[in-house]
Amino acid sequence: MGKFIYEGGVKTEIEDRALTHLQLVITAKLRRGEPFAFTWKEDPSIGGGRTTVWIHAGSAIVYKYHGSRQPSVNREWIEALAFTANGPSGLYLVPEPAEGVASERLGLSTHV
Repeated sequence: MGKFIYEGGVKTEIEDRALTHLQLVITAKLRRGEPFAFTWKEDPSIGGGRTTVWIHAGSAIVYKYHGSRQPSVNREWIEALAFTANGPSGLYLVPEPAEGVASERLGLSTHV
């Protein structure tokens, strides 16, 4: 399990593969100068509920990975996460889709 740490104090554990995909989406949005909300569900062991942080160009974000190898990237998952990040509720973790599923469901073309 990796960790997403925001502004030095707010943090949550996220599996390394999911954290890699979140990092790619967050980085892309920040490069374009697009601030957004990021929400996650808290583990029941710490009281449950959910946390939302506002991510912007000045945010202090740390991605701490448990493993040393970068997982392969699923383009469909990137597209599904980016779709949530661009919506009114902001970014939230969605399950990893099988290759080809997210684009069809979201109406996105995988053809160039």
